[in-house]
Amino acid sequence: MKFFRENIWQDGEYTYEAAYGFVPNLHFYLHEDGAARPFMLVVPGGGYCMVVPPEAEVVAKEFYARGMNCAVLTYTTDITFAVPLHKQPLNDISRAVRYIRKNAARFSADPDKLIICGFSAGGHLCGTLGVHYDDVTDPDPELQKYPNRPDGMILSYPVITSGEFTHEYSIIALCGNDADEKEREYFSLEKHVTENTPPAFIWQTVEDDLVPVENSMMFAQACRKAGAPYAYYAFPHGWHGLSVCNEEFCRGEFGAEYTMEQLKLAVAAVLEGRGVRVSEQRVKEMREQFSQDAPPPEGRPPEFEDVPRWPDLAEAWMKSL
Repeated sequence: MKFFRENIWQDGEYTYEAAYGFVPNLHFYLHEDGAARPFMLVVPGGGYCMVVPPEAEVVAKEFYARGMNCAVLTYTTDITFAVPLHKQPLNDISRAVRYIRKNAARFSADPDKLIICGFSAGGHLCGTLGVHYDDVTDPDPELQKYPNRPDGMILSYPVITSGEFTHEYSIIALCGNDADEKEREYFSLEKHVTENTPPAFIWQTVEDDLVPVENSMMFAQACRKAGAPYAYYAFPHGWHGLSVCNEEFCRGEFGAEYTMEQLKLAVAAVLEGRGVRVSEQRVKEMREQFSQDAPPPEGRPPEFEDVPRWPDLAEAWMKSL
């Protein structure tokens, strides 16, 4: 396996105020043979306040083992909730898709079989690109020549709506506490699905205790109404954050933690008094939360047989596109 990192923004292009030295990036997992293969861009969740490891490398390796070339996107987030992200994560994922297509030969990627796969808030980000790809103009004229519309998207227990069933912290991170209704509606994805929305594979558990299952239902219903191709699975049991739910995940073997880079830089800056417009209350919360190293997340053994099969279903769906 070829494994390496590349930043997606060049010097002077990335201007998010609360980056603290972070630059959005891709970590690649490529087969050695150089053959062009279907490509998966993995987009972990984390409520737009971090990018979590359990939905990163373990996912890329699962689909690498199924014959795909893969990359994990670490996009802009804000653990401080002080500088609204607005469209910066959307710009990041749009740039990542164009970047992969421009360098398809180098990344052994079939540019016509590029799938984005997001989890929770990462599912929201994938869905945002799926419904708003036409809104994003890349500042690099060369990259702008390459399409940013994915060929398909896998939305795993996604945040979808900014309405009644929203995951409010994700929307606050994007829009801020005082966002106007127009911006909140822009990020309520079920309202923007059209017949041109890329084919979607959507799955969630009915028992999800963090993002209500109504989110995925809304997106599936919107696809149905608009005539956009989709597959939808609602598994009866299981908690939020099951990722690929394979043996490695259930043993807590999530892989490298490179997705935590921005979080660590932001926490260090805040604790050193260099935070950007961070409220005193949030500084206090972060001192309590990050004053000691948190224990690593632990996997939990599956209590069901159906959820671990979703990658099989997704693989069959991708082959049908």
